[in-house]
Amino acid sequence: MAFIGLIFLSPLFLLMTTALFLVNRGNPFFVQRRPGRNKKIFHLIKYKTMTDKRADDGSLLPDEERITSLGNLIRKSSLDEIPQLLNVLVGHMSLVGPRPLLVEYLPLYNAEQARRHDVRPGITGWAQVNGRNEVSWRAKFEMDVWYLNHVCFLLDLKILWLTTKKVFLREGISSQTSISMDKFTGK
Repeated sequence: MAFIGLIFLSPLFLLMTTALFLVNRGNPFFVQRRPGRNKKIFHLIKYKTMTDKRADDGSLLPDEERITSLGNLIRKSSLDEIPQLLNVLVGHMSLVGPRPLLVEYLPLYNAEQARRHDVRPGITGWAQVNGRNEVSWRAKFEMDVWYLNHVCFLLDLKILWLTTKKVFLREGISSQTSISMDKFTGK
């Protein structure tokens, strides 16, 4: 399915890659280390929607100040996720599963939350179609574990359908306090 998706989306993929190359004055991709199945680290690929602008002290400016107009449009339409089809093709990810989070969160998980690494992470998942970035970390982890306990082909089809619906409705993209998800602190 990922291969078919890449073929079908290739004109959009090429257009967005070119546009982001120009807007970002270089690299159109954001690559970050993330833990996958069995906590094995891989490189997640997304479209780069923010600049690397820094404050005088060298720290990155807040997300709200770094996101570009094109990046904002791409993020709101969830098109920034398209390059992850490459992660699916090479076997690091699945279309459906718990979203891969940051490596720095690994030591913060309790035993139940860590179960999310029993399966490949997904481009979309049960938590994404039930609130995405608008739900608490606790609720998100509970939904990830619920998915693990109920995983089946029909559930994956339902999640893919609901994801398509969410993308067109543009629901749950930002948290209440940030344009992305607030940091997980282990609490």
